[in-house]
Amino acid sequence: MRRTWAQRGQTPILYHDFRRGHLSVISGLTVSPRRQRLGLVYRAHERSIDGELARAFLRELLRHLRGPVIVVWDNLGTHKGAALRDLCSRQPRLHLEYLPPYAPDLNPDEGIWNHAKRDLANGAVCNLNELWVEVVLALERTRQSTRRLRGCFKEAGLPLMLS
Repeated sequence: MRRTWAQRGQTPILYHDFRRGHLSVISGLTVSPRRQRLGLVYRAHERSIDGELARAFLRELLRHLRGPVIVVWDNLGTHKGAALRDLCSRQPRLHLEYLPPYAPDLNPDEGIWNHAKRDLANGAVCNLNELWVEVVLALERTRQSTRRLRGCFKEAGLPLMLS
């Protein structure tokens, strides 16, 4: 939920049926070696992201990206588990680097989620399938906007990544 408009003194009321589905998304920004192209890669799942799903995400990146792949991640526990250590030992072109703890402002991927949350704010979906569609549409709007992708790096204080 985000801020919304209502008549003064009349608090908006949202009704829902409390059925819980689960949607988790893992995403990453890509920068070409010559810093000319930006991209957004994401995968949605019906369960929480764990070490195995993080590993599958990285394996997918390795299939689609050529040359060395440097992944800069936050310090989430699922980004440091045995599954990822095993993958790194088997894939010499994969290098994992970590942002300092408690530093989401340095992570350009946080900007992706700020855009998505803004696009999804105050929407009304009736079921998990509709939510999937809306999340994918929000992420695709960001993926197709070079301005938004560049803004995520600039907001994180990483404009040199784009020069």
